[in-house]
Amino acid sequence: MTGPGLDDARAVRAADPQGMLDAVLGLPGDCRAAYDAARAADLPATRDLTSVVFCGMGGSAVSGDLVRSVFRERLSVPIEVNRSPVLPEHCDTRTLVVCSSYSGNTAETLASFRAAIERGCRLLVVTSGGTLGEEAAGAGLPTVRVPGGYQPRAALGHLGFASLGALESMGVVPPLADDVSEAVGEAESLLDTMAPDVPGERNVAKSLAVRIGDRVPVIWGAEGIGAVAAARWKTQMNENAKAPAFWSSMSELDHNEVVGWTAPFGDRFIVIGLRHEGEDPQLPPRFPLSFGIARDAGALTEEVWARGSSSLSRLMSLIVVGDATSVYLAIARGIDPTPVAVIDRLKAALAGTA
Repeated sequence: MTGPGLDDARAVRAADPQGMLDAVLGLPGDCRAAYDAARAADLPATRDLTSVVFCGMGGSAVSGDLVRSVFRERLSVPIEVNRSPVLPEHCDTRTLVVCSSYSGNTAETLASFRAAIERGCRLLVVTSGGTLGEEAAGAGLPTVRVPGGYQPRAALGHLGFASLGALESMGVVPPLADDVSEAVGEAESLLDTMAPDVPGERNVAKSLAVRIGDRVPVIWGAEGIGAVAAARWKTQMNENAKAPAFWSSMSELDHNEVVGWTAPFGDRFIVIGLRHEGEDPQLPPRFPLSFGIARDAGALTEEVWARGSSSLSRLMSLIVVGDATSVYLAIARGIDPTPVAVIDRLKAALAGTA
């Protein structure tokens, strides 16, 4: 750990010159604004659907994960998240295809978008602009515009809650005002305890970052919202902390991953379990047993519990802890959390081969 002490608020902010921590702390306000704006948008009612397919990549796809995990047990039609340029074969005139691309220039999402138009699918576009915004406007397709200027991974509040508001407005999901209000309130109160001027002994994100140290985070979550939060933690550790990280869902991990936890290899890792009330009754006994296996291999273990009574609130409370922890981990390691030079280099190389 070569960065500044995390209890020096001034040094923390100096080590984050592009304001990724402020973007995390501002997430609840983004959620509220995006939901309200999408609810007020003039969008067509959608009936007789047989499926909903979210198309997106990276941070833009997480909004689809959010909707799918919160509503998979509440809707009569399946919701699928498509991280591919190939639109699933079943998509047809009774499929709502939601194309989510923050930049509007994601190649995979554009390919799916164009295929959806060719097949006559019903479409909803969520973007800040780019080629996707231009083509959607040209075709007169329902579109929710979100503000530009964010890193895509920091735009989850806008993309995710704009999608929720739009789907509610179109009649795809039930009224969500109470769920959104609770989720925003819980996230706000939780983030208040993770601000840079809150010391580590009262700041779960700072204490987790210190606990992780130079180890590799492995994130476990119960299938459903816990698994979605675990995947988000993993990608935020990658992009913000510039660290390898991995995630698994319970109980799938008990059918394979646990065999890999053998001494002495565990001492390179820390396992963080994301827990919430309402887990399937078969799952809670598995966590302590699986933690024990990881500890026997030398790993450290931690648990983070969700807050709130709704699935949306619980999911968002887990997400904000992971987002803040990843930023503090970057700063503690002496890394600027915002740039993603490797992705930029990869995109440039791919463009040169086109």
